[in-house]
Amino acid sequence: MKTYIAKEDEIKAAQKWYVVDATNLILGRMASRVAAVLKGKHKSIYSPHQDTGDFVVVINADKVKVTGNKLKTKIYLRYTGYPGGQRAAALGDMMQKDPRKVVELAIKRMLPKNALGRQMFRKLKVYSGSVHPHVAQKPEALTLNL
Repeated sequence: MKTYIAKEDEIKAAQKWYVVDATNLILGRMASRVAAVLKGKHKSIYSPHQDTGDFVVVINADKVKVTGNKLKTKIYLRYTGYPGGQRAAALGDMMQKDPRKVVELAIKRMLPKNALGRQMFRKLKVYSGSVHPHVAQKPEALTLNL
């Protein structure tokens, strides 16, 4: 058995654009499906050391749902780099301030934590409303089977 390595032109020819309407979708379930598409795991040419994924446009990020009491209890932590610089924000506060950031963080944290993961994350576009500037790419609707 030999390991299959996709050629660069095969990857470019197989890349597609997908649009996901996040209205009434559960955040974590949607994020895991979108991360798999960004990685390219739905393709037959998938290989873990290459970026074989597709572009994904997520619209209506402000209408995404979360289950349980997560709006109050889920805390996002970040560190400024200074002593005493740990900042915390609840999911509900972040959804009011910038719902795009919540969806981006959910998907980004499901991607690999290396240069390949950062390259995959650049193919994600998230918008709060239903209007997006990627109409020229003719994105297909992505069914997530939730």
